[in-house]
Amino acid sequence: MEKVADGVWLLRGDLGKSMNVYFLEEGDGVVQFDAGTKAMVKKAKAAAAQLGGLKRVVLGHAHADHRGTAPSMGVPVFCHGDDVADAESDASITPYMDLSQLPFAPVRWIYPTLMKRWDGGAVKIDGTVSDGDDVAGFRVIHFPGHAPGLIGLWRESDRLAIVSDVIYLVDSAVRLGRALPAGEASVPHPAWAWDHAKAKESVRKLAALEPAVVCAGHEGPLRNENLRETLERAAEKY
Repeated sequence: MEKVADGVWLLRGDLGKSMNVYFLEEGDGVVQFDAGTKAMVKKAKAAAAQLGGLKRVVLGHAHADHRGTAPSMGVPVFCHGDDVADAESDASITPYMDLSQLPFAPVRWIYPTLMKRWDGGAVKIDGTVSDGDDVAGFRVIHFPGHAPGLIGLWRESDRLAIVSDVIYLVDSAVRLGRALPAGEASVPHPAWAWDHAKAKESVRKLAALEPAVVCAGHEGPLRNENLRETLERAAEKY
């Protein structure tokens, strides 16, 4: 685990250690934000125990590589109301994904297998969170586009944003653990999007917050002197 901010820890795992799970201090335990992949269950449980015990899981969204540990953590699971149906579905690839848009045939062929491998299966959702709710001292912000119910967490005191897949720090046309150059970000490729135009709007919404640090669903934290400019460029990637 890596401590990325006060009361916030990052666990990286699976392919190229590019899948992220965050633990947020709350009282004498932690809340897990995003759930990574099925292969990360053992390490996620150990990390939560080390930090005082897990109270609940909050999904950033319901894609297979972000819900993988959730069914196995033994605590209530929450997500945005617009992602409940996908979280509780058995499908590893959500109906709105269009992998035919990916430019490289081998990538189009391998992803259905990878998504099944990463997926922990359908998640029983115990409750929902909405825009403006509090999660472990962070404000929930709805960032629809990549997924209808994608959320991020915002802490004004240190301008920290934990945003799941609002942005990618890996190549989302190839991904497979390949990081973007340091300091760069992009809106996710439209092949993965529920609504790509809204996904771009959500990146601009994140930029307008003027964060000091952005923690995404893949790769390490994004930090530089002017993240607003970086994020505004990221919105125009695809």
